[in-house]
Amino acid sequence: MLLKDFINESVASLRDLYPEKEARSIVLMLCEAVLGVQRYTHLIEPQTEVPASREAVLSEAMERLRAAEPVQYVTGVASFCGHDFRVTKDVLIPRPETECLVQEACAAVEALERMRLAAGRAGEPLRILDLCTGSGCVAWSMALALPGARVTGVDVSEEALAVARGQEFGRTLRRAGARAPEFIRMDILDPGASLPEGAFDLVLSNPPYILESQKAAMRRNVLDYEPALALFVPDEDPLLFYRAIARWSKHCLAPWGRGFAEINEDLGPQTRALFIAEGFSRAAVRKDFFGKNRLISY
Repeated sequence: MLLKDFINESVASLRDLYPEKEARSIVLMLCEAVLGVQRYTHLIEPQTEVPASREAVLSEAMERLRAAEPVQYVTGVASFCGHDFRVTKDVLIPRPETECLVQEACAAVEALERMRLAAGRAGEPLRILDLCTGSGCVAWSMALALPGARVTGVDVSEEALAVARGQEFGRTLRRAGARAPEFIRMDILDPGASLPEGAFDLVLSNPPYILESQKAAMRRNVLDYEPALALFVPDEDPLLFYRAIARWSKHCLAPWGRGFAEINEDLGPQTRALFIAEGFSRAAVRKDFFGKNRLISY
């Protein structure tokens, strides 16, 4: 079978689930992962054949895609901040919008370093805490972007932590002179839990924030496959994770430290008010590249 024919037929088979453009992107991602071809190979080399040895793999993969399983779970890989992360159904698939969290945190480092210098801490490694780390995409991205930083990621799910610890960036770490994050199990909703000693310069989090009542508007590929534990909060207490983030931040954030957390776009003012009430007077809502409320900075 010609590659171009496989792509066209596969896209057509997904039209009941996705818009045409998205369906094509999904099929091209699959071909890249399974066949090692480029997204444009079928255009510049129209006679490219699908190897017979890979037809069964592609057929099984398409069966999973037609059942609405996300392509990232099918291929086992998701892209985030320019890196490929291993993902399983035990972790959320990293979203492009969450890259704003990493970008904002990295942008804050220069000012943090000036304050650390004034406090006599310039010779110490930057310490970063990632609450609700999931796949570890934020923790690893920070470690890779800021060589020498000591990054700690925490999560309540042992299965998610296994994925985070198993990310394969050894060669990249060595090349960048960076160190791997430490991942520990902790329920941030448990006030009796404990964190590693010492102050953190940055506290980051992408916690669960989707209301149970918002499920009806969500697609099957999210509802049927991604872990509900990492997605949903009760309608009667939608900010419970942000209260915990504020509490832990008051406990472990250095006097000069900064915090950033992804938020429910519909609850920006309420989330800001919570952080201000907890003593973070400079709390502000920041928008993403779509112009939606995406982060709280404090």
